[in-house]
Amino acid sequence: MTNMRIVAEGLRFPEGPIALPDGDVLVVEIAAGRLTRVHPDGTKTVVAEPGGGPNGAAIGPDGKCYVCNNGGFRILERNGRLFPLDQPDDYSGGRIERIDLDTGAVETLYTECDGHPLRGPNDIVFDRSGGFWFTDHGKVRERDRDVTGIYYARPDGSSIEEVIFPSESPNGIGLSPAEDELYVAETHTGRVWAYGLSGPGRLAAPKQPIRGHQGRLVAGLPGHQLLDSLAIDSEGNVCVATIHNGGITVISPDGANIRHVPMPDAVTTNICFGGPDLKTAWITLSSTGRLAMMDWPVPGLKLNFLNT
Repeated sequence: MTNMRIVAEGLRFPEGPIALPDGDVLVVEIAAGRLTRVHPDGTKTVVAEPGGGPNGAAIGPDGKCYVCNNGGFRILERNGRLFPLDQPDDYSGGRIERIDLDTGAVETLYTECDGHPLRGPNDIVFDRSGGFWFTDHGKVRERDRDVTGIYYARPDGSSIEEVIFPSESPNGIGLSPAEDELYVAETHTGRVWAYGLSGPGRLAAPKQPIRGHQGRLVAGLPGHQLLDSLAIDSEGNVCVATIHNGGITVISPDGANIRHVPMPDAVTTNICFGGPDLKTAWITLSSTGRLAMMDWPVPGLKLNFLNT
């Protein structure tokens, strides 16, 4: 962490960073229900206030920001730190939203799939065809929690499909450099799975009769380590934010090599890559409300529809 520096503070549980070509970084603030632009000098501009719990975010083929809105959390504030807990009394329902970065206008694209409501959409990634994958992390209540899955949808609001079901609290999601595998991090199991793809929105393996599609287990972290969002680097490594053992866990595509980059927040939730060479990592230190940046030894994978 010798080259890490804090760029912005005072954010209300930031997640979903997007490094923009002009040097700004978009982040959601889950506890504030807003999308915020962080400038290189650390100043902040509110882009939109969709309410609920804006979570993962990505730029789509139309240049707009697509947001997984989890509907909100009950937030615990302790010693100046924020912790999202279970479903709040004012839970507004899960949805996928599209936000115009110029006007701040918010559109709701999806709230359900085949009659099943989205519970807590969490993270999102666009493929080359312009469609997007997203996870539904679900919600936890006093004595039960949702069983959820992984979806594929079109950005014009015309089509949504639950492709993988069930999944155990799916969170981070990303595509391999060749887009022939889909990576999914499960929070509470501490596992990263890979699903082979045969095309946009299509899995290569047939559905199994008992537990749906079976992915390839890339890695399962020992002990009490919770996994959050992830990004892929140019070598295909899965860089997944890790909670409790706060930091970024870097996992090779075959799972044979795993290393941990510690961060100064036990609730490290997200990473993205930016800069002209994609070797600047932007990391959300969520419980302390900070956005950090640091040099990264490997360039990040260039995201579709984001001209960095």
